[in-house]
Amino acid sequence: MDIREFQELLGDMLDELPEPFFDELNGGVIVSPRAKENPHSQGGDLYILGEYHRSHSMGNQIVIYYGSFMRLYGNAPAQKLEDELRAVLRHEFRHHMENRAGERGLEIEDERWLREYLDMRACRVRICYRKGKIAGIRKG
Repeated sequence: MDIREFQELLGDMLDELPEPFFDELNGGVIVSPRAKENPHSQGGDLYILGEYHRSHSMGNQIVIYYGSFMRLYGNAPAQKLEDELRAVLRHEFRHHMENRAGERGLEIEDERWLREYLDMRACRVRICYRKGKIAGIRKG
């Protein structure tokens, strides 16, 4: 899928959302052509697919990273890419809605997920036990 088709698909998804979702999203939803690797990535296996930016001076904005989607889903069936794009878009809009409500629930969930990712990547044995349970298997 080229970037133009990706933008059209995203536009169709945005059209499905209720108008109040866009309140205070004065920077809109934009597509960046770049792939953005997460700074905590270990071995190039973690990309940022979307981000919610909030700024008192620049306004609130959602950025969707086309390049990251292509790195992770470029060879996947079109339906898989569409499903992932829809999930990321909803995730970023949840950040926006929670920000407007003064909540941090999803932000805390994201932080927890990242800690678990880092814990899993830090395992030095074939099976990593954590709190009496198998937490994951190291690759390689």
